[in-house]
Formats: sequence, C-alpha cells, structure tokens
Amino acid sequence: MTVRKLLLWLILLPVCCFAQSDQPLKQLFEDLAARHHVRFSYIDEELVVYRLEPPAKEMPLEEKLDYITRHTRLMIKQVTQGYYMVYNDKRMDKPLCGYLIDAQTGKPIENAAVSTQGVTVSSDAQGYFELPELTPHDIQIKHLSYQGRVFRAQALYRTDCPQIALNAVAEVLQEVVAERYLATGISKEPSGSVVVRPGKFGILPGLTDPDILQAMQQVPGIGSIDETVSNINVRGGTHDQNLFLWNGIRVFQTGHFFGLMSAFNPLLATKITLSKNGSSAFFGESVSSLVDVSSHTSVRDSCYHVIGVDMLNANFYSKIRLSKNATLLGSGRRTFTDIFTSPTFRRYQDRVFQQTPVTDWAQAQTARLDVDTDFYFFDFSLQYHQVIGDRHELIVDGIGIENSVIIEEAALTGEKESDLKQRNFGGSIQWKTNWDARHQSEIQAHVSWYDLHADSEDFTAGQMTWQRNRVTNGGLRLRHTYLFGNHSVGAGYQFDAIELENADAVNEPSFSRQDKQFAATHVGVVEGTFASDSGKRLLNVGLRGNYFEKFGLLRIEPRLAFTQVLSSKVKLEVLAEQKSQSLSQVIDRQQDFLGIEKRRWVLANQTNVPLQKSTQASLGLTYQYNRWLVTLDNFYKRVSGITAHSQGFRNQFEYTDALGEYRVLGSELLVQKSFKRFYSWISYSYNHNRCSFDALAPEEFRSNFDLTHAVAWAGTYEWKRLRVAIGTKWHTGAPFTAPQSMDASANTIVYDRPNNQNLGDYFQVNVSASHRWDWRGMRLVASGSVLNVLDHQNVLARFYRINTANGALEQVDVLGLGATVNAGLKVYF
Repeated sequence: MTVRKLLLWLILLPVCCFAQSDQPLKQLFEDLAARHHVRFSYIDEELVVYRLEPPAKEMPLEEKLDYITRHTRLMIKQVTQGYYMVYNDKRMDKPLCGYLIDAQTGKPIENAAVSTQGVTVSSDAQGYFELPELTPHDIQIKHLSYQGRVFRAQALYRTDCPQIALNAVAEVLQEVVAERYLATGISKEPSGSVVVRPGKFGILPGLTDPDILQAMQQVPGIGSIDETVSNINVRGGTHDQNLFLWNGIRVFQTGHFFGLMSAFNPLLATKITLSKNGSSAFFGESVSSLVDVSSHTSVRDSCYHVIGVDMLNANFYSKIRLSKNATLLGSGRRTFTDIFTSPTFRRYQDRVFQQTPVTDWAQAQTARLDVDTDFYFFDFSLQYHQVIGDRHELIVDGIGIENSVIIEEAALTGEKESDLKQRNFGGSIQWKTNWDARHQSEIQAHVSWYDLHADSEDFTAGQMTWQRNRVTNGGLRLRHTYLFGNHSVGAGYQFDAIELENADAVNEPSFSRQDKQFAATHVGVVEGTFASDSGKRLLNVGLRGNYFEKFGLLRIEPRLAFTQVLSSKVKLEVLAEQKSQSLSQVIDRQQDFLGIEKRRWVLANQTNVPLQKSTQASLGLTYQYNRWLVTLDNFYKRVSGITAHSQGFRNQFEYTDALGEYRVLGSELLVQKSFKRFYSWISYSYNHNRCSFDALAPEEFRSNFDLTHAVAWAGTYEWKRLRVAIGTKWHTGAPFTAPQSMDASANTIVYDRPNNQNLGDYFQVNVSASHRWDWRGMRLVASGSVLNVLDHQNVLARFYRINTANGALEQVDVLGLGATVNAGLKVYF
C-alpha cells in the first residue's frame, strides 16, 4: 500500500508543480474578479509582459493586490466600491531593450541574436538591442562566443535599458586575449588579428590623434622604411601588397602629405582590424596584410559633434539622428595653409619637398635648388544608416581624399612649374538581414576611383610633360552565415572588376603613350568557425576560389587560424594562408610624377607583370598573467611574381626588367607590463629578407626592405584625465648599393654587389601628452606631441648619380623628419 501511494505521489507531482507555475497577469486579474466579485480596468499591452505565480486563494483581496504591485511596476487604484483601475508608470512607455556586455571585461557584445516567439534582432556595436513589441514570452540570447541565456521578458520591463552580462564560451581562452595591446583601445583577438578602436584609444608616443596608419606601425613586424604611411612594410612586403578597405571600399591613396599622415580622419573610424596572417577567406587581392577600417555605428548610438584643430589641419565629425531608425554621419578635414602656415607644416613640407643636399662624392661640394611649393589636402566622408523593420539595415557610404601641390623651381638653367594631384573617391551601398537567430545575410555593391596626374612645364626649354595613372574598381559581395551552437559556417560570392589607364605625353620631342586594361575576377568563398565546448580550442578555416577571367585561371587559396589554450596563462596560435593579387605598383622612372609619388598601379598580364602569389605560415605563443603580456611569433613568408620595377631599385637594376620572388624568415617579440596607472612595452623584430631574380646577376641578394633588427620601447602614464607617453624607435639602417667607380667614357656608374652596405642606424625619440576637461555636457581635449625630440638626423635612403654639368659622381641622401612639434584642440558636444 505504501509503494502504491509513493508511485501515485510521483505521478501527480508534476501536475502539482504545474498547477503552482506562473500564469499571465491578465488571467490572474480575471480570476480575482470572479472570486472577489470586483471589476478591473486596464490596457492589455501593459499587462502582456508579466507572468506571476498566483497568490494563495485564502489571501484577502487587498493583500493580493499589494502582492501584484510589489512584483510588477503597475499601480492599482480603487475608483469606487468594487471597481479598480490598473495603470502603468509613464516611464515604462518604452520598448524592451538592453545592453549585452562581457561578464569578465564589461565590454559590449556585438552581433548577438536576441529572439522571442518568432522575432529576432541583433545587438549593435554598443551591445544594444531593442525588441519591436512587448511580449510575455521568454527571451533567448545566442552568440557564437558566449554561453546562451534565457530569461523572462519582465526583466527588461523597467524604466531603463539594463545591462545583461554573458559568460564567454571559452572563458579560459578569454583569459589569454590581450585586452590592452600596446595602448588602451588596441586589443589582440583569439584569431591573431589586432583590433584598434580609436574611440577608446589611449595615447601613443609622438601622436596627438589616433592616426590609424601610424598606430599600426607600433605592432611588431610592421614598419615603414621611409617614415611614411604610404610605404608601410608588413613582414618585408611592399605597401601595395597590403589591402586597405574603408567600409568595404578599396582605398588606393592611404596618405596625406604624400605619406606623412594617414588619409583616414582620426575622428571617424570606429574599428580597425589588422591581419598579418591567417586572414578571413572573405578577403583577397593582397599578398601581405589586411587593414579593414569601419566607421559603422548603431543607429541608436548617441549622436554628437566634434570640432578639432592642430598645427596641420582642421577637421570635424557630426552624427545627426534623422529619425528613430535613421542617422546621417559626416566628417571632413582640410589644411589651412592658404590662411596660415605653421612651423609644423613647414617641417612636413621640407620633409616631402626637401631641398636635398647634393654632395659631390669626390670634392664634397654642395649644390641647392630653390623650390617654392603651394600644397593642400582634404578628405571627407558621408554615411546614411537606416534600420528597416525588425530585421533589415541599409547603409550608404561615401569617401573622398585629395592631395594637390604646385611646385615652382628656380635654378641656374631656368624656371620650371609643375603640379601634381592625387585623388581617391569611393562609395558603397550595403543591405543586411537577420532572418532569425541562426541565419544572417548581407549584400554590398562598391566602387572606388583613383587618379594620379602630373603636369610639368619647363619655361626655358619650352617642354611640357603630362602623366596619368587612373584606377576604377567596382564589385559586388554576397555573404550568408549560419550559426549553430558554438560554431558558424559562412559562404559567399564576390565579383570584382578593375579598369586601369596609364598615359604619358611630351610635347618636345613629341611622344605619347596610352595603355588601358580591364580585368574581372569571380570569387567563391566558404568558411567555418568552430569552438570546442571547453572553450580551449578555436578553429577558423576557409577556402577562397578565385577565377581570373582575363587568364582563364582558377586558383584555390586555403586560410587557417587555430588557437589552443595550453593553460590559464598560455595560448598557442597557428596561422597560415595562401593569397594572390592582380593589381600592384611599379616605378618606371624615379622622376615620374615629379619624383614625389612615383609609383603607378599596373594590372597583371602574365608576361612582364605576373599574378603575385604568397604563402605564409606562423607559429606563436601568448603568455598573460598578473598584468604581464608576452607574445612571440615566428613566421615564414614567400611571395612570387614580383617585378624589379616594384622594388624601387636605385642601383644597377633601376631600369632592368626582371621577374622574381622574395622570402622572409622572421621573429616578433612583445613584452608588456601594466601597472595601475603606468604601463610599458618593448618589442623586437627580426627579419631575414632575401629576394631573387633569375635574370639578374647575382640572382639572390638582400631585399630593399630588409630591416634586419628593429626595437621599439614606450611607456605610458594615465592619471584621471591626464595622459603622457614617451617612446623610442631603433632599427638597423636600410640597405643601399655603394659605387665602385665611374665609367667616364660611358657616363655610367659601376656598382658593387646589390645592397652590400647599410645606412646608419635609425633612431627616434617621441613624446606626447593630452588632458581633457568636462563642462556642462561638453568635453575639451588638449594634446601636444614632439616627434624626434633629439632632432637626430636619420638618413632614410642613399643613391648616386652623375652630374651632367661637371661629370662628377654625386651622393644624394634623403633625410628623415627632424624635431617636429604639434599641438591640437578638440571640442566634443
């Protein structure tokens, strides 16, 4: 009998439990009205979000009503005997919303799927989400890198939008991700890429603003052999081998002042992703690095305005809310040299258009050329962002960049006037859809137009020259992503078309040439990301299939990024990739385009300009504990299909046509220590960079971009609203080819072995500081910096030439930037 009673109790237990479960609040009021013979007046929409466990039946009516008000935000007022009015707090007249944050770091979580009863929305860059209507159903949150969470809608039904913390799926993995990598706002992701967020940017030595391309040179393995952002060398590669994207638009002109500062407005960028290896299969057309710049923000982000000025330019940024679901963003920057020329501007001007000391190699004599320059630059951007319904987003972007210079030269032989313009304009339209918690799609159409042209007129000789290099790039990208558990799989199609024009003309003697080319590429992509349940293993693997229509060539390129947590402090990282590019830059003559921006874009033709191909693999370790961060990466990189004209030779190979490759074997070490208010880092890079050309003698020699050893150190102090940074850069001098003798009869220079010597070591000390004040909803930030504080004379390049007037052999040194002071002021409102 006892056993029967036990079995009956076990059978009825679920029923009893269900009977005591929550019920909709509207049903609860209907039950109270029937039991106590009263009436309630309410608005259904204000009750729909609530579910409550019914109070005890024997409880008096007043206690039941008090129970309801204590567990909801409703108010109940007795109007007459037996008649009650139920009404809501006016502050609750808002949608269900919240902010998703990382439980460990407090940082916002983007692209999480928030769903309830057939409705799905995604969190934006600030972690914000908003459901289109009130609901009584549970809310579910899913994200590839975080543990799922389910909670009642009632948790969001409050006067504000609460923060909701999610725990990372790979908590152990997160422990060894560098949240502060070199500076506040710079982090290293589990995939090995480095992410820079200028809005959270701290301070770096020598910079008053978060200049994107200057900041990325702080990362080990990335530098510039000539101090410019238009000649960035990533692991021994040339600048054109890096892919620069701005909101999906390809950018061909990356610098102002012909490379001394970034062409990207520092007030504008929201997120910059830098990949030296193991990049996503959705990116191609580069055999070196990927620099993906995004200025996209959420429609619901706060709108504000910024006006800034320093000793080089003035700029602004403005975000305007057009409606609840639409925003318009604009920015602009321009020099003001037509009004005022600052000492900083003159320093930059002398660096770009320097009156180069020309030294007689035998007699040590010096000659100079009087040069007057009129220079300006500007850039602008526009963005329209519209949220359509619950699932769709429309984003329209536009960008424009221009440099312009007029040069008047006066020498003993006569006068000459030249002008040079470099422009890059682009636009895109993008549509995103979150179909549900698992399916996401996007489509983007983009176009970019680049134009470099130079005119030169020699008044004495009556000679005029004209040169042009123009690139038009357009395409379409389709992508769909499927999320399941801790994994995701993406697939897509891309179409990319390039039209290129090169033209040169001279009036005396009469000469002209014009070359137009076109190339189209079809791309299929598949990529998967897989995380183990323990969170200790993350694998990203992809395949990119490129079909080059012009050559009838299909090339399959694998990508790999694998991380394995070895302990709570140590992570192993394996990256590998194969990539290709059909568009590259060459130097036909050092005097092209006034000798300032002498590189021109050319398309591969599989004869004298082949398709460039790269293979790269790296093995790295990351150690993080007690505010220490140590990263070590060892890599091998091989790039084939390069031309002698792409390497910028200033020796016996300057006018030689040859095809070859380069190979780099290197190591990169970073040691960083953070204290409460002070942190410091030191980095070391080793490169063994060799190039080989079958048609040259010798076939193999040091690359022009071989900086064998490079060391950088910096220390930063942050206290309340004050930030101070000091740092140094040192690297072995660039290689150059010394002459052996001069053949007077042939009027030629006899050179030694290619790149047989090094320039003196490069050394620079930089400092910067900033302070901010907040007052009545406004923010004022003052900053100052000094580049090359010690005014150390760095020789960036050396070449030789024969003076046609006296037949002497001359040595020409290109000097780096001297001590340069800059100061800036920004107002946020």
